[in-house]
Amino acid sequence: MIGVYDYTVILTYLSTILAMAGMFLAFSGKETAAVLLLVACGMIDLVDGPVARTKKNRKEDEKSFGIQIDSLNDLISFGVLPAVIGFMVRPGLSPEKIVFLLFPLCGLVRLAWFNVQEANRQKETDEKRKYYTGVPITTSSIVIPTYFILFRNLLPETVYYILFVVVFAVLGFLFVSKLRIPKPQKRGLIILLAIGGGTVIFLVVRMIVMHFIH
Repeated sequence: MIGVYDYTVILTYLSTILAMAGMFLAFSGKETAAVLLLVACGMIDLVDGPVARTKKNRKEDEKSFGIQIDSLNDLISFGVLPAVIGFMVRPGLSPEKIVFLLFPLCGLVRLAWFNVQEANRQKETDEKRKYYTGVPITTSSIVIPTYFILFRNLLPETVYYILFVVVFAVLGFLFVSKLRIPKPQKRGLIILLAIGGGTVIFLVVRMIVMHFIH
């Protein structure tokens, strides 16, 4: 079979599967479970790069393949999945739904531009990247769940939905902005993993409680 199937890419493959499962859950009305899988994809993204770099003597084709599937997975996990979650808050066609169409597009543009810039940068230096240009698309795995947790049961559904649309519009714009964002270092990654773990626990407990309530 074509492709690479060693441990350096398994986490990326898993993230794609979880993202697709998250979309199916969102379409089935399982919003909390879909958000939970979005968080899980974000946690996987934090560790898949370091895991891949533990393998020595990777061929150039293997490295390039890993870079490509990482970006393709990011589009699915952090572009399409969040858009489906947002769309399903109030299913049906209406003018503001264009925001959920443009959101993955902004992520697509950001990822493609990042790949071009990274390829050029690596020709000039071997130093690790210290800054991102534009907000990374993976940020959606933090922003969307945080908004969901804080406001899903606090705001009236109409207000919650309208503000959710605004959140998507702003975040999509930030993907393609020229903001310089420091790349998280080891301590930052640990903090993000801890936040993600806490979020997963909260969402699991929420699903259990909602199950017994209903």
